[in-house]
Amino acid sequence: MRYVVFNQKGGVGKSTITCNLAAISAQQGLRTLVVDLDPQGNSTHYLLGETLEDTPNLAEFFDQTLKFSARPKSTADFVVATQWDHLDLMCSSPELEELQSKLESRHKIYKLRDALAELDEAYDRVYIDTPPALNFYTRSALIAAQGCLIPFDCDDFSRRALYALLDNVKEIQADHNADLKVDGIVVNQFQPRANLPQKLVQELIDEGLPVLQPYLSASVRIRESHQQTTPMIHLDPRHKLTQDFVALHDSLRAS
Repeated sequence: MRYVVFNQKGGVGKSTITCNLAAISAQQGLRTLVVDLDPQGNSTHYLLGETLEDTPNLAEFFDQTLKFSARPKSTADFVVATQWDHLDLMCSSPELEELQSKLESRHKIYKLRDALAELDEAYDRVYIDTPPALNFYTRSALIAAQGCLIPFDCDDFSRRALYALLDNVKEIQADHNADLKVDGIVVNQFQPRANLPQKLVQELIDEGLPVLQPYLSASVRIRESHQQTTPMIHLDPRHKLTQDFVALHDSLRAS
């Protein structure tokens, strides 16, 4: 199963959700891959810490698609192991930004889908982190994925942007990937005692949008998780936010 975590708005927790769900999959024994398509590389840093200069990355993978080679590297050559069992990563690179226009002009939009299809036998779960924009990389991810998770950070701007986002997903479904399903909206940084988050989430539910349970709690512990480059399941498995992530993960696995 391949999930894309997608929202055109920045700062909604895409990398946090991607890495924590992936870490739980791996901890439960599922062979898991994270694909970091965001040039900022937050997922890469979260899972690897300081990345070595010679670490294979997605910029090298996409650059290879622009050139003819008698002996191209396989997709597996661009995968690196993390320190946790069953959890691997295709790393981001700032060079992804520079490659984007070339990839678009050469119509390489299906290359990620084809590459991940090569790895179908190697992984039980793939989680794709995306940039905060509807661009070549996010479209590539939506074409490659089977499930779409949409982070929502209980902000009115996020709510307003949600409808355009869902329309963009529907367009990808219609034109490129009929198998893509919106698994649901992941409510992030939820504060149950505050009125605005409750109001905004209830409005989404009343409109019939697929809001997932449970909501992810707001907690300073997640910042410590980022700083220590350690997903919550390994940093503090008994924490409420960790249990939120586990429950969310298991609900996806059951669906």
